[in-house]
Amino acid sequence: MKSALNKMNKENIEDIYPLSPLQQGMLFHSLYAPESGVYFTQIIWSLTGNLDVPTFEQAWQKTVERHSIFRTAFVGESLSQPVQIVYRKINVTVETYNWQELSAQEQQKKLKVFLDSERQNGFQLSQAPLMNLSLIQLDKNNYQFVWSHHHLLLDGWSLPLVLKDLLDFYQVIDQGKTFPKEPAISYRNYIAWLQQQNQEPSEKFWRQKLKGFTTPTPLTVGKLLTNPETSDIRFREQKLQLTESTTAALQSFARQHRLTLNNLVQATWGLLLSRYSQETDVVFGATVSGRPPSIVGIESMVGLFINTLPMRIKVSADTPVLTLLKDLQLQQIESEQYSYSSLIEIQGWSDVPRGTSLFESIVVFENLPVDTVLESHNCSFNLGNRQIFEQTNYPLTVVVVPRQQLLVRISYDTSRFDDGIITRMLGHFQTLLEGIIANPQQQISQLPLLTEAEKQQLLVDWNNTQADYPSNQCIHHLFEEQVKRTPDAVAVVFQQQQLTYAQLNSRANQLAHYLLENHQIKPETLIGICVERSLEMIVGILGILKAGGAYVPLDPDYPSERLRFIVEDSQVSVLLTQQQFVESVANRQGQVICLDTNWEIIAQNSNSNPKNTATANNLAYIIYTSGSTGKPKGVLVNHSNVVRLFAATDDWYNFNSQDVWTLFHSYAFDFSVWEIWGALLYGGKLVVVPYLVTRSPESFYDLLSKENVTVLNQTPSAFRQLIQAEESIATTSNLKLRLVIFGGEALELNSLRPWFERHGDQKPQLVNMYGITETTVHVTYRPLSLADLDGAASVIGRPIPDLHVYLLDQYLQPVPIGVPGEMYVGGAGVTRGYLNRSELTAQRFISSPFNDSKLYKTGDLARYLANGELEYLGRIDNQVKIRGFRIELGEIEALLAEHPQVWESVVMMREDEPGNKRLVAYAVPQSESSLTTAQLRQFLEAKLPAYMVPNAFVILESLPLTANGKINRRALPVPDVRERTKKYIAPQTPTEEILAQIWGQVLKVEQVSIEDNFFELGGHSLLATQLVSRIRDTFQMELPLRELFSSATVSQLANSIEKLKQQNSEFIVPPILPRKRKRGNRL
Repeated sequence: MKSALNKMNKENIEDIYPLSPLQQGMLFHSLYAPESGVYFTQIIWSLTGNLDVPTFEQAWQKTVERHSIFRTAFVGESLSQPVQIVYRKINVTVETYNWQELSAQEQQKKLKVFLDSERQNGFQLSQAPLMNLSLIQLDKNNYQFVWSHHHLLLDGWSLPLVLKDLLDFYQVIDQGKTFPKEPAISYRNYIAWLQQQNQEPSEKFWRQKLKGFTTPTPLTVGKLLTNPETSDIRFREQKLQLTESTTAALQSFARQHRLTLNNLVQATWGLLLSRYSQETDVVFGATVSGRPPSIVGIESMVGLFINTLPMRIKVSADTPVLTLLKDLQLQQIESEQYSYSSLIEIQGWSDVPRGTSLFESIVVFENLPVDTVLESHNCSFNLGNRQIFEQTNYPLTVVVVPRQQLLVRISYDTSRFDDGIITRMLGHFQTLLEGIIANPQQQISQLPLLTEAEKQQLLVDWNNTQADYPSNQCIHHLFEEQVKRTPDAVAVVFQQQQLTYAQLNSRANQLAHYLLENHQIKPETLIGICVERSLEMIVGILGILKAGGAYVPLDPDYPSERLRFIVEDSQVSVLLTQQQFVESVANRQGQVICLDTNWEIIAQNSNSNPKNTATANNLAYIIYTSGSTGKPKGVLVNHSNVVRLFAATDDWYNFNSQDVWTLFHSYAFDFSVWEIWGALLYGGKLVVVPYLVTRSPESFYDLLSKENVTVLNQTPSAFRQLIQAEESIATTSNLKLRLVIFGGEALELNSLRPWFERHGDQKPQLVNMYGITETTVHVTYRPLSLADLDGAASVIGRPIPDLHVYLLDQYLQPVPIGVPGEMYVGGAGVTRGYLNRSELTAQRFISSPFNDSKLYKTGDLARYLANGELEYLGRIDNQVKIRGFRIELGEIEALLAEHPQVWESVVMMREDEPGNKRLVAYAVPQSESSLTTAQLRQFLEAKLPAYMVPNAFVILESLPLTANGKINRRALPVPDVRERTKKYIAPQTPTEEILAQIWGQVLKVEQVSIEDNFFELGGHSLLATQLVSRIRDTFQMELPLRELFSSATVSQLANSIEKLKQQNSEFIVPPILPRKRKRGNRL
């Protein structure tokens, strides 16, 4: 300590003692980000009346002399533990400014600049006083008084005590009387009391209270702007003021049920967090006064006594609201008995991993008798219209001020939240609060969250898709009408073969008559079809529909076991195939018809359009999709589902007889339905792409050019490969595309940049469509432009005109704008359900809570943007939990996509060894890139918390795709075994040796590997301060505290130190200094 005190005037030192735990935490955050303005408190008063400025300044001087905390500075450099130093004598001045000559508008503008400048300058923590007093005269008897201080000195509960002393002193001095007030009891007494407390019962209580809570409650509402405006203001504040009648109702409710307003406020915030995060177990911070009544004179002591304690709320859907309120009240009473423990200690006793905050939001109930103090004095001036600016280290701080009209303030980090998000959040807070008191016996799940205006917007305005499109015809009837219009036009092409519309119709008719006459096909009869890509595939599908049956596609490239399962599950009565595939599907009952070897017999049937009794409400096809049980499930799709899809999208696309389509996808994938009938219902040409061509992007690109394809449908993964193929070919002149439509998986917008740079964004028009088999191929529509690439979001646009999309929470309540919710789809595209899976159908196809219709529960997460468009967030089952942390794999993938050398990537959780769950990232580099796994790790470490950085990285030439063009995650290789475990690695350099020794001393561990993570070894913010202080002393160089958080291993930190040495950054460690404050001119 001596070295830290050498430069101080020891004769002026009155006392030295440790910091309280809360002061230690605040000091850490102030040192960690010295220019952030964190814990800088600024109170702006409107001062009117006959003010004597010298008397005002003397009154402040007497107040400082009475309370030792105002004569306190904080020293942490070069010390094992930081201390606070109390000086005997500190002089304060009130800086005065004369702005009377400025207009009111100029005064307001200058005041804003003044306040911002003060916050940016901050305080030199080692020099008292840690406060500024500024008096700005606006006109004769009108001032703005600005009192700024560091939160290390005092809390809000001390404010009325300081004001009372200040006004008392002013009156006494103004009247020429003596000073009756004695020095206040020292803050040291409180520190001494804290050190005497037994932590064992507190530890036992908090461990039990937080047992099982492993993951901080996420603030899932984030920024909605794809191109947010940059701002120098890191934190902003918004307010909500309730009416007098609502406030009175809240107070009456609290009295009636023997609760406090604070109970109501905390319960409301907990329920709001639960609704936003869709978690049933939430934790947030709540401040308590922290003034132990056992300390003599505690009621008149000024200092920092408050503490922030975790409040845990477990939300059960069927629990009555009043029961939750009563439980929370008991928890508050119980928790305050152990409020002397620091938050850092409490967090260490929890199951949340070290280095991670226990919560991200705090609630402050600011019940301060400031107005009472002001009203009780008779000074020659008045203080009113108080504004308080205070910035914590939390992204969200909720301050509730009980007045005649209850005031709610939310301070928020603008890098995390848009203004609109917070505005809506305040509305939701009010709706929940009013809902609680309106019916306290209702179940928690029934509490309203949205305002009436939002309900109108989300449920009506943005789902105004009641359009009714013709759907009373069957698919084949529409095809037959097209045959009449363009009989000689080419309908389908495969390699060197082709059929006109008339020829295709004739062959399909022959097959249909054969099926009707020989196999008694009726509506709803299921007919399997297992053929390779060929003209016969289209003839077979169309023939089945014309016979009145429904086709069940069996892709011959599927494993034989899967094919046999589909055949057995669907119990197809007839199977159309080719001779080479008979054995693959021979294990069945029923008739087998080979379209190649049996065609001569089939061709003897009539080629006229057959008559059957099938209607639009009969089945058209059953497509099997992957099931969570490992067994595929068959989706039942009617003719009407398909027919209305094209009618509803006709105005967007204007498909016509000049269009050339490709059948790129497997006919067992529902994208093929869009490809086949998009061509054949409009007189276009359908090019059936050979399987080997679909596997070769270069060959497929050549086919697009030769066939003059105008409408291309692709999964994003397949299209990325096509972009690469075009780059290698180095030509774009032969393409005739007018539309490229994406579907099947999430689209990474930035991957389209090379395409847009070569083709622009007008022709072809790229369109992102979200869809699922159960809702008939497509659900939403979003044209893409070059401007969209600046946002990382996968925007999927708005619903097709005859569909509805609702984003709902776990209680089937609509979620607000910006809040993730599960997508539920309603409307004419919703299919019947699953074949032979009535229980699953009931689970996934539910009754709408809004009307008499049916909704499909998609399992996909999305959120509404402020403009009403939908942003796709990934599968619900793409959320993983590793070591207690809930992780969205899509978030990591989106960041990898931002790396300039990454072409495409995928992240997955692997458990190649039982119990060893880990994240693995797979990346394909840009062409001619020398991308390394180390670069990827370093890139993500700079953007993500440690628990979200993949354990292993694998660089591939390309990502494996399924037959449907989606990423085949099962085919991704196991990472190199060398990545699997961390072993002890001894220090290799003198710097690493010294750092390992310091780590061992601070963390009290015997052996430190150079790859050990400081926080995984038990480090936390206070130990981080000690560690960096020792490193500074040892190496005699300035090392920013934040460096430890970005370089959390010995090897990383050693590397940082070596770089600092090379930059000639060595110097004796000074205290952290802000920019010098400018003083004003005296009046």
